[in-house]
Amino acid sequence: MRFSGSANRTVAAGHAIALALVAAFNPGGARADETERRIATAVDKAMKPLMSENDIPGMAVGVTINGRSFVWNYGLADREKAVPVGDDTLFEIGSISKTFTATLGAYAQAKGKLSFFDKGGDHMSALRGSALDRVNLLDLGTYTAGGLPLQFPDEVADNRDITRFYRSWRPSYEPGTHRVYSNPSIGLFGYLAAESLGKPFSSLMEEKLLPALGLKRTYLNVPTAKIRSYAFGYNKAGKPVRITPGALDAQAYGIKTTAADLLRFLEVNIDPSRLEPSLQKAMESMQIGYYRVGDMYQSLGWELYAWPTTLDTVLKGNSSDMALKPQPAVRLNPPEKPGDEILLNKTGSTGGFGAYAAFVPERRIGVVLLANRNFPIPARIKAAFTILKAVETLQEH
Repeated sequence: MRFSGSANRTVAAGHAIALALVAAFNPGGARADETERRIATAVDKAMKPLMSENDIPGMAVGVTINGRSFVWNYGLADREKAVPVGDDTLFEIGSISKTFTATLGAYAQAKGKLSFFDKGGDHMSALRGSALDRVNLLDLGTYTAGGLPLQFPDEVADNRDITRFYRSWRPSYEPGTHRVYSNPSIGLFGYLAAESLGKPFSSLMEEKLLPALGLKRTYLNVPTAKIRSYAFGYNKAGKPVRITPGALDAQAYGIKTTAADLLRFLEVNIDPSRLEPSLQKAMESMQIGYYRVGDMYQSLGWELYAWPTTLDTVLKGNSSDMALKPQPAVRLNPPEKPGDEILLNKTGSTGGFGAYAAFVPERRIGVVLLANRNFPIPARIKAAFTILKAVETLQEH
């Protein structure tokens, strides 16, 4: 069921009449619809104060439980034109894009085109003899290369600048000893993965990976025909904004998608059995930890915790210190999960958008939050955690 903005109550009231008729003839269906109603109540309770307190123009929230998916839409995609958020509304998801980049790299390894233990120079001749020729691809994909910065310097504007930056970079730490969250790190991982597959990154994503995952409304470059569905983000001053091009932006933060498509991405991570074998192997390799940083296990793209876990644990793992400061990391050899059941999560932000995705594969539950304002990460996690716990409780009854 998909609700949109102020139409929520009207749609819900009409739907309740239909449910009463269904209940009389199909008790199983009634139970299913009761599940939907209870999730909707939990989502509504979490979203309304969240949007009000953070002046969020519009949001889309998706929930998956046991293979069933639901999306609820709130508010406006465009304040100036009063365009409501709908099922086709495209949001920027910022660094959640890194999980797509990680999937491409894991797919390349599953296809035998690269090994996570290849060095940078194995796939980019310009890196040979540089410090990055001592760094393996896994360390690039897990931010443990030795201290690559959060962002590229402002003067890095084109491919020659990017190459010059990587060649001149000097590590602050030995590879594999510290996690330093970094767009240039995952950006290079994605670039090298594409090099191994013999095509540009954007082409591989839009022509191969996204269709193979069944994602029909997910883009790096929004087509002209879909621009009207592309929400405006709103910056701190309340001005409408969209992302501007940057160095390796596609690899680090370039995805635009709908709540339903991002939810589909979670669902194929939860159950990849219908994907081609190489993609199944890729998904499996992204649900184990390669480094431990406190209670968080760093995988490719996703960050993992033992489930059940506490809200405080997840908040700490997504804190500003984790994003902005070097953190000692313990290499896991062999790689391992933090527990029999795990929570995978990732935040994402751009100048005008904020997003969060989390799921527990063993429980077959997940949640996505998409907003056209970059609002505080703790608020996202608290809301999502509340919804996820409510969904899990429904499974227990």
